[in-house]
Amino acid sequence: MRIEYGRSFDEISRIVRDTEAFFEKEGIAASIRTAVDLCIEELFVNMVNYNTETESSILLEMHPVEKGVEVSLTDFNVERFDPTELRDVDVDAPASERTPGGLGLYLVLKMVDSIHYEYVDRRSKISFTIKVVAK
Repeated sequence: MRIEYGRSFDEISRIVRDTEAFFEKEGIAASIRTAVDLCIEELFVNMVNYNTETESSILLEMHPVEKGVEVSLTDFNVERFDPTELRDVDVDAPASERTPGGLGLYLVLKMVDSIHYEYVDRRSKISFTIKVVAK
């Protein structure tokens, strides 16, 4: 799957529908779909919120891999921001003592099996893989 989405929160419902259709078409285990949807939403929302210097669409790509899926989101004509270099978040601290920001990306990093960031020619691409956990 390779689809471009406008820089709007309204696109999230379309992304969820397209992800559902992709999972069904490719026979990917539904048990990982919620995690995939949450990761895509967090990364997409961050791109829309923080990469305000561009009006370019965001490219979402999904490919089946053994026991899971690989997802990439690419943002064009933006400054470098590597979400894999974020500071740790103290999830045990009371909410009143936490510094705002970073919790969503922290959770993404905890949910994925692997994550990769690349930045070339003002193109920011984040890729992650989520696989079914063997029982």
